[in-house]
Amino acid sequence: MPPPRPCLEGKGVCGGCKHEVGHGHYLSCMGMYWHPQCFRCSSCTHPIRETEFTLLGAEPYHKLCYKELHHPKCDVCLQFIATNRTGLIEYRAHPFWGQKYCPSHELDRTPRCCSCEKMEPRNTKYMSLGDGRSLCMECLDSAVMDTGECQPLYHSIRDYYEGMNMKLDQQIPMLLVERQALNEAMEGECKGPHHMPETRGLCLSEEQTVSSILRRPRIGGHRLLDMRTQPQKLTRRCEVTAILVLYGLPRLLTGSILAHELMHGWLRLKGYRNLSPEVEEGICQVMSYLWLESEILPASTRHAQPSTSYASSSSSSSYRPPSSKKGGISHTEKKLGEFFMHQIANDTSTAYGDGFRTAYKAVNKYGLRQTLNHIRLTGGFPV
Repeated sequence: MPPPRPCLEGKGVCGGCKHEVGHGHYLSCMGMYWHPQCFRCSSCTHPIRETEFTLLGAEPYHKLCYKELHHPKCDVCLQFIATNRTGLIEYRAHPFWGQKYCPSHELDRTPRCCSCEKMEPRNTKYMSLGDGRSLCMECLDSAVMDTGECQPLYHSIRDYYEGMNMKLDQQIPMLLVERQALNEAMEGECKGPHHMPETRGLCLSEEQTVSSILRRPRIGGHRLLDMRTQPQKLTRRCEVTAILVLYGLPRLLTGSILAHELMHGWLRLKGYRNLSPEVEEGICQVMSYLWLESEILPASTRHAQPSTSYASSSSSSSYRPPSSKKGGISHTEKKLGEFFMHQIANDTSTAYGDGFRTAYKAVNKYGLRQTLNHIRLTGGFPV
């Protein structure tokens, strides 16, 4: 911007104060004249005295004020996101949470919550679970940490199945385990695909000895202390030996994994044999999704029964499973549940993603009972 010039008579009114530009200095900008003290930044309202400024429409800004307002900041390092070699602002954004961050944070070992996937901001500290996983404070708030603590949730999901006329006749043991124990059990299990890169649950069919978490660990600083485990010999009395779930995950994620693995157990106990990964994992993901839906959505907005019920229209067709958490859930937990549903619906894998979408479409069209009957007869979904 040129420096103020001596004002001449008859220049008109000031673009700022609307008074006549009389004797003294004036500025010429945007087709108008201004008193120097009236040419002000639209953000901080202080006069613009620099020779360079930024215009947004008809609004002037100090360059730094404009950058503060409109240049994106990284939600991780809290700095302005740098431009790339071509001069463009390049950043990553989480598809659900919208968290923006510099591409470099994908390579600099910035911790990412193993549950909600948010990256750890520099002004926050995540909880280390001691096995390479980190947990943000929101997810830690409802985290399920030991086998005993998980039992009420497990029984509520078994009740959910019973309410859908899908009672599990056998008492299947359920254990919360560490990452290493789950991976070792997975290596000893010869059946079925596993969801990489992280397996969070497993429906066991083989006899194994598994170390379960006996007591909730203490929190010391930003890590867990005094982890107590107990080896348990799992013997095979039926088609299902036990259900294992990774410890330290929020209640809704733990529950969705239990709902998924229980469906594996139900299919095996009911004699469903030799299903393809797309069919078996797809229908298990549907049960996980429907349980999450029952937890976070009001009954009036859920899918009408019996489209999601295994029961016939003459029995339990009006069943509305209540939330398994007394007193309902918080806004934060509800948002987490919506994220877990988003993950299921947008999974890109063939078995879990494509399988779910095909299964969900069939259940919505024909109902759960007819879909399961069709799977039993044909090994595939109705179209």
